[in-house]
Amino acid sequence: MATLGQTPIIYTILRRKVYFPHTRMKNGTWHISVPMTAGDMLKEIRGNQVAFQDCFIADFLFLLTVPLLTIPEIPGSLPISSPRGSQLMADWYDCVLSFVVVVADMETFQTNDSFRTWTRVRVPPNILTDDERHSVSDMNLSQDGIFFLINGILYVKSFHEFTRLGRNVDLPDGGIIGITSRKWCWVRYLMKAKRGRSSMAIWTENEVYLGYTGLKFVKIITTENLKKLLNISPATTLTIHNVEYTAHPLELALLLNYCVTCTVSKKVYLVIYNEDSKEWAHQDFALDVAIDSFLIPRFLYSAMPEFILWDKHRIYYYYHNLTITGVLQTPTESGNLSRLSDNSIIHDVFTDYFGNIVVKMENNIMFYFKINIRDAVKLHLWTNSTIKSVTSMNAWGQVYLIYVFENGTIHPQEYPLKLEAESIAFQRKEKCPYIAFHNNIFTVFYFLDKGQNLSVWAQIVYPENVGLYIIVESYGPKILEQKEQVHYEIASGYCTKTMTVTFSQNVNYEAVDDYFKLQHQNTGLLLVQIRPSEYARTCPRSQNVFQVAVGCDGNKFIAVKGFNKKECLQHDFIYIIEKSFLRNRPSKNLRVRYNWKEYGCPLRLDFREKFHPLLQLYDDNGFVEDVGVNFIVWEIHGRDDYTFNNTMKKSGCLNEAQTWKSMTTLNKHLPLEDAWGPENYKHCFSYAIGKPGDLNQPYEIINKSNHNHLVWPMDHSGMYVFRVKILDPNYSFCNLTAIFAIETFGVIPSPSVYLVASLLFLLTLLFFSVLVLSYFHYMRIYKRYIYAPLHKPERKQKTN
Repeated sequence: MATLGQTPIIYTILRRKVYFPHTRMKNGTWHISVPMTAGDMLKEIRGNQVAFQDCFIADFLFLLTVPLLTIPEIPGSLPISSPRGSQLMADWYDCVLSFVVVVADMETFQTNDSFRTWTRVRVPPNILTDDERHSVSDMNLSQDGIFFLINGILYVKSFHEFTRLGRNVDLPDGGIIGITSRKWCWVRYLMKAKRGRSSMAIWTENEVYLGYTGLKFVKIITTENLKKLLNISPATTLTIHNVEYTAHPLELALLLNYCVTCTVSKKVYLVIYNEDSKEWAHQDFALDVAIDSFLIPRFLYSAMPEFILWDKHRIYYYYHNLTITGVLQTPTESGNLSRLSDNSIIHDVFTDYFGNIVVKMENNIMFYFKINIRDAVKLHLWTNSTIKSVTSMNAWGQVYLIYVFENGTIHPQEYPLKLEAESIAFQRKEKCPYIAFHNNIFTVFYFLDKGQNLSVWAQIVYPENVGLYIIVESYGPKILEQKEQVHYEIASGYCTKTMTVTFSQNVNYEAVDDYFKLQHQNTGLLLVQIRPSEYARTCPRSQNVFQVAVGCDGNKFIAVKGFNKKECLQHDFIYIIEKSFLRNRPSKNLRVRYNWKEYGCPLRLDFREKFHPLLQLYDDNGFVEDVGVNFIVWEIHGRDDYTFNNTMKKSGCLNEAQTWKSMTTLNKHLPLEDAWGPENYKHCFSYAIGKPGDLNQPYEIINKSNHNHLVWPMDHSGMYVFRVKILDPNYSFCNLTAIFAIETFGVIPSPSVYLVASLLFLLTLLFFSVLVLSYFHYMRIYKRYIYAPLHKPERKQKTN
């Protein structure tokens, strides 16, 4: 295939960056360098569409991240495990699937490469008794270490210590019945609240705590408060049954036990908590179960709240925003999986990003179904019933089984789930109702700023007379308008439906009463999914899920064209700004140290040269566009000895425009940088806005096309450090600012008035001194010769 033109590239799913081979293929190998970044871990190897004997090379999805270190085993430490005879427990990082911890009934194991290599996790002696070390009832993997739940008390094992957690970190000293962490990876998300999202949840029968990085824990609710939220009588019994994170990156679900007499049966309710809005939502869910039943929830990878529940024998499904519910059926025994697996009970349920769901019994018999499917099939026997195993997913998205043997060793084995499912489907003659389901959703996260639209399309191809269609569902705040357009074709017995969906927001933020409140109301996070109307176990993928974040993209910034921070000789220097050039006219001159790191390289301009800033917008992928909207500039140190070449009249103003002087006078209580911005901007091009005034004043608003320039003083040069801010309220949710410096030159500096006066005084004094001395000198000469003749008379010679 290489001879036919095959060349691979690496495409990143989240940032949508492309990396090419450095050179041509050498010895059958291409070399590609890819940076390892925390926010762009999911990557895919793609190739050209080169066919050889009607075969293509399939694209390959993989995870590339910075290696995470496993906790080293310290000599003399002791094993920590679950009770003897219990099943395996496993947990992994939501975004680093190869980093796994498994708790067995003799040891705890940890790996960072899907158990190709592994280490034992042990604890120091004299902290736990022998019974406590072998009584782990739950486990959770976090950035702070490995959390163990032992007899209702939470412990954490980190690189350096093994610590008991309680009141010292705002947790209860006992009575904890469960801990959990996130199951689905969302590297990027939008959260308006200042506190970041939690990494784990801890609960007792009556309280729920959220855990954050750095061993910080916060209690968020009690059952007494939940009774008030649910309008339940205080006399009834309400306890927390189970807690699980949903597929939404900011939500948490609580299963609640409700009963009055609490002897035979109880009701299970569901509430969902949003960490961003701090709101609780009671879901349309109620399940009657026996008083001793314990249900485990697992939310599926979907935009809507969809999940499955299981007890020891059955699986309950809740699809399509909890509107389709029931018990998972089997060909016989009415959905009782225990009767189909030699009376074994359910050990674990595995779910992945492609909609596959595998139910593993304690004797290693497995059942298979997919999201939105209401019946399960029994898979071929794969593992001996006496071996303890657990299902996991590696960094390539492939399912594998983890085996733990009695001798304290561990072994991974790849499990061909796709082939096994297709084998069963072939025997049952199952077929997917559609031929193909395509779309252009290339990433799982989209940012929408003001004035931006998002258009995606999906296409389904199916046999004639089947009657399929495409469904688009969204979950979250109602802040976007959604328009759909469907194109239909039929040819050669096959139908093709193509749907284009456009998400947009049409809100005008100019001259509103509360700019920041309106922004807050129209920002948020939506989850969207696109799916066919019918499914089958043989379909390759049942739905596509992605986020649409409406708000400020933290990776977006602006810069002034022509400025940089590296291409100049940096040296430490200080300059003085004369007090008469400062806005507030202080009593002393201002001494400024030039900050090269913040200000960058200054642009040197002749004092006769005007300057027009051109703003450019960038994001994490590089240059986006030249900014064409209004912006303002101000000198950050308070200089006001510059002006603008355009007047209000020349710019087309009908009323007096806003200026720095008028805005600072109006907002005296605010600092200079906050006195004027998009939140209070009003244009001057309408008689209805503003008031008449002197239109010959300088127009202090600049944009790309109005040819408004900065003009420098003619009698002195100086150093100016400007900050620029986007003024248009409909341009971005971000407060976009940039900084640049300009140094003017070419002006012959005028001498000081005192110096000139002193020189004139000295010259005058010297002149009069010379004049007086000359007068006395000539008077002395005059007096000398006024009494004595200038020429003596000649004497007569005596004659002998």
